[in-house]
Amino acid sequence: MTGSPPPETPTLPDWLREPDPRPNGRHRLRFRTVFISDTHLGTPGCNAELLLDFLKSIECETLYLVGDIIDAWQLRKGWYWPPRHNDIVRRVLKLSKHGTRVIYVPGNHDELLRDYAGLGLGDVEIVNRAIHETADGRRLLVLHGDQFDGVVLYAKWLAFLGDSAYVLLLKSNAGVNWVRRRFGLPYWSLAAHLKKRVKNAVQFICRFEEVVAHAAVEAGVDGVVCGHIHSAEIRQFGDVTYYNDGDWVESCTALVEHEDGRMAIIDWAERKRAEAAAKKLAPQLAIEAGAPVPA
Repeated sequence: MTGSPPPETPTLPDWLREPDPRPNGRHRLRFRTVFISDTHLGTPGCNAELLLDFLKSIECETLYLVGDIIDAWQLRKGWYWPPRHNDIVRRVLKLSKHGTRVIYVPGNHDELLRDYAGLGLGDVEIVNRAIHETADGRRLLVLHGDQFDGVVLYAKWLAFLGDSAYVLLLKSNAGVNWVRRRFGLPYWSLAAHLKKRVKNAVQFICRFEEVVAHAAVEAGVDGVVCGHIHSAEIRQFGDVTYYNDGDWVESCTALVEHEDGRMAIIDWAERKRAEAAAKKLAPQLAIEAGAPVPA
């Protein structure tokens, strides 16, 4: 009598087993921790090229995905999932496979994952909130932030209505940037520009920041990291520091922790604009310095 054959060991896909080359020969930026949110994969508004470039340009011990990574609200209305969005998911999985701890804190647009808190998607941990300890010993509460948005909590139909209007704005934003690319101009966010100039939006953001900071005080932590409102910010409220990592729809920003515990916001769109400007000026600077210019 023979026993059952042993189960086959699952084979990793080729793209996950391949070595991780440097992006275009560049050295990667090294951080202790990286926080990103509001990528809204599954929508045309996601700046997939910039996000993928950022993820390929970094190394970190821990990567927090602070909600609204996948936009299930829009995917329910119509399927949109271009190859670049697959590339982003693959990049995150590759980071986790190469030693980065990846923690997914779902938001309101990907709230269906909240039912799976405590489980994992492969090597990606799913939690509804987390406590992150910085290198200098501070404790930070990490959550998406929609818990403190009265519109999302108490008038969900209005949130969906606002979301539809926002999608139209992002489509306009895509059209504006298509024209800008035709003229060789860098990315610019119409949505972010309008938000900063609308009084009610500014008041909402300020009130949101205060409420989230108060929640951190009640939790007995030193600070709070969130997303949700697409507005990157570092602010001090008494003894509590409020951090918002921004988004990858309007501003293309991330929050990073350096090896010594210092926190900073990286504006990746601005960084790429600066790199493009420096590259454009390089020949002229070389001429002025008397150096030979490559043919």
